[in-house]
Amino acid sequence: MGTAENYDEVLKGKYPAKAHAKKVKEWILQKGGDAKGTVYLEGQKTRMLEDNDEAAPFRQRRYFYYLSGCNLSDSYLTYELESEKLTLFIPPIEPDEVIWSGLPLTVEEALEKYDIDAAKTTSDVNPYLAHIASSTSSSTIYSIPAQVSDHITFLSYTNKDLDLLKPAIESCRVTKTPYEIALLRKANAISTAAHIAVMSAGPSATNETQLEAVFLKSCIERGAKEQSYHSIVAAGTNAATLHYTPNDATISDQNLLLLDAGCEVDCYCSDITRTFPLKGSFSAESLAIYKIVLSMQKQCTEALKAGVLWDSVHELAHKIAIDGLLDLGLLKGDKSAILEARTSVAFFPHGLGHYLGMDTHDCGGNPNYADTDPLYRYLRVRGKLPRDSVVTVEPGIYFCRFIVEPYLRDEAHRGFIDQEVLGRYWAVGGVRIEDNILITEDGYENLTPTPKEVDDVTRIVLGKS
Repeated sequence: MGTAENYDEVLKGKYPAKAHAKKVKEWILQKGGDAKGTVYLEGQKTRMLEDNDEAAPFRQRRYFYYLSGCNLSDSYLTYELESEKLTLFIPPIEPDEVIWSGLPLTVEEALEKYDIDAAKTTSDVNPYLAHIASSTSSSTIYSIPAQVSDHITFLSYTNKDLDLLKPAIESCRVTKTPYEIALLRKANAISTAAHIAVMSAGPSATNETQLEAVFLKSCIERGAKEQSYHSIVAAGTNAATLHYTPNDATISDQNLLLLDAGCEVDCYCSDITRTFPLKGSFSAESLAIYKIVLSMQKQCTEALKAGVLWDSVHELAHKIAIDGLLDLGLLKGDKSAILEARTSVAFFPHGLGHYLGMDTHDCGGNPNYADTDPLYRYLRVRGKLPRDSVVTVEPGIYFCRFIVEPYLRDEAHRGFIDQEVLGRYWAVGGVRIEDNILITEDGYENLTPTPKEVDDVTRIVLGKS
């Protein structure tokens, strides 16, 4: 498994598409699937912008990429379970298109570039499907609903299974190969440089947009042209909105900036949040909240290893938050009673984290958003964490009037909150600290080297490091 220093060495190899395909095969067979079946997947199509002779921004389908490593539009693949033959179908050369876009990848180049057994053009897809069915006695085709083009025919197959492949890939994606971990390391390294650049630019910024631009520039100039998600660049009370996205407010006397941003490298995401004082000095209130959140983040990370129950780690975060808010006098009463009443949800309303991989909120977490317990309702991961999974640890404390004020009117909660003390904290807005954590057999490895200690962060903002 690659270390932070040699991820580039690992990435000199090919994306392990065949290893992923075999993993999916084994999952399907464990569920009683057809050992002679065929997997069929399509990449994302080129889509034109409405009323505009231009293609929309392209984002490859993750199910297709997981079994191909191919980021070309309008491509297809088959995987024959019995022979484990992986075949990629790429667009052919269209002379009229070459004039505008240049020569596309050839089948010979595709075979060299990707971890596949054969490469063909997309005109061969239907004949090849019929060939597989007739020559191997394959009776079942596995595909994903709404991801099969109208011109594709499965008539040669006795059974069409549109139920098993999607959960198979989602389950397999939870645990990562060394190559995938190397991609995540690289995304984290680039994003870390960008976070540091934003911290350094904080004192001179007069608008959130300027800091968003600093982050994007830093990523792009390091070769990461795509973002994992729309950045959250939230100054002052804007940070009380969990998924704040306008990023256009004037910066004047706000104390903190919350930056939740991460680049994407070859379809793999980083997801990092840092909160820092814009001028290099925390207010007494913001520093107190920052220290609580940092303690939550560190203690919850230390609790991680293969087999740990994520629900319990999330509960631990709430217990630490309650202790810290009691020490500040913001909460009052018995800490067990506060936890039982779920009053801490007023200040920490979201889940502790989520799986990370090709998607920011990656698949396989089995959330239960219908949970009647508000402490767990928004957990994106439920159950035990497996080895080689990657999860974010992102506790936060927020002072959002829309969320908190109903608690102040609720008989079950208002007795636990000191409203006079609370009044001093509204201006803090919100504090969140987020790292990307690889789960190992006996513990964890933090893939995120972004500074977060108080002294380190303030030195960067003040230009002293």
